[in-house]
Amino acid sequence: MKKPPAAPLLIENGTLVLPDRLIEGGAVLCERGRIMAAGKRVAVPKTATVIDAKGGYISPGFIDIHVHGGAGADFMDGTAAAVRTALKAHARHGTTSIFPTTTTGAPEQIMEMLAACREAQRSWEPGDGSRIAGVHLYGPYFAPDKVGCHSREGRRAPDAEEYARWFGDDLVRIATCAAELPGAEAFYRMARKRRCLITCGHSNANWAEMASAFKAGMRHVDHFWCAMSSVTSLRPRFGTPMQASMEQFVLATADMSTEVIADGMHLSPELLDFAFRMKGAQRLCLVTDCNRAMDMPPGRYRFGSEADGSFFESDGRVGFVPGEGLASSVMGLDHMVRHMKKSTSATLPEAVRMASLTPAERTGMGKRCGSLEKGKLADVLVLNRRLEVQRTFIGGVEVPHD
Repeated sequence: MKKPPAAPLLIENGTLVLPDRLIEGGAVLCERGRIMAAGKRVAVPKTATVIDAKGGYISPGFIDIHVHGGAGADFMDGTAAAVRTALKAHARHGTTSIFPTTTTGAPEQIMEMLAACREAQRSWEPGDGSRIAGVHLYGPYFAPDKVGCHSREGRRAPDAEEYARWFGDDLVRIATCAAELPGAEAFYRMARKRRCLITCGHSNANWAEMASAFKAGMRHVDHFWCAMSSVTSLRPRFGTPMQASMEQFVLATADMSTEVIADGMHLSPELLDFAFRMKGAQRLCLVTDCNRAMDMPPGRYRFGSEADGSFFESDGRVGFVPGEGLASSVMGLDHMVRHMKKSTSATLPEAVRMASLTPAERTGMGKRCGSLEKGKLADVLVLNRRLEVQRTFIGGVEVPHD
């Protein structure tokens, strides 16, 4: 791994974005890959390299806990080259820590994806793009009626022998399973032993099933309102009386967190603001759920493996399956932050928190990254006044935007 530059790095003349406030005319001092100071008055070493933020914002790097690819590559392509392509693309959009996310697929395909991420992680240096903080084991354990745009052929119930191999080391840090599937609670218990953020997603679970999952360690729900149960969707399973769904359980349970895709296409401003007002910035994450069509021209693409993933189309604004529905996002986290700030009652510190400190805390990284605090990793962004990413620093090293 490339070592951080020996000379201190000072980023000055910007408004610092802290989790709870803004500080105008601030600066951040970085040295040996860590933040040494952040505030209005920062002592500047004579040997420091000085970066002018030009009156823009100085923000913590973003953290994406749910993301499938970008720039023509999907993490399920199963090669280190594809992984690195996506890492570089997301760094351009301000993501400094990333959790490559699986989809449905054969056991061998998921093993190849894990091996590719492991290889890219071991050889990583800041110039490669976003830092792999771990893998999000998302597919294949989806409910049959909530598969969405993912390949149906690769969907299945949890198999203990199968997922035990995936949990063989500490690479998997987020683990998803539909709560109603047979074997779900055993899956959650193993993920809990591995200290993963345990999530329920692509599920048609009712309150009772969610409560059992919560007891087993589940604390998060993927992309709120997308591929999740509702009071109406539970009628075919349970008849009457009507059943409470994942939505009610998450909103009523303080320890539960969730995430939204704030691309302007998945959820209306009213729904985004409702989620924010109900869960707050400390329990709501911004995610991209981004596919390989990010930074690519409109066209037809595969979701998942290039070899046999399901087809979707991109119009440059969102992925979709004609006549069926949306197929994940094609926008980076910078877009999500801008849209959340513009379209909801969230302040800028709150919008940035939902893309940085909150996902860091939910994945157990809150003491290492996610905010501009002394001692944390020097993952820093320079944004202009329109919240567009101008420069990305990971561990104090600038990542080229080429």
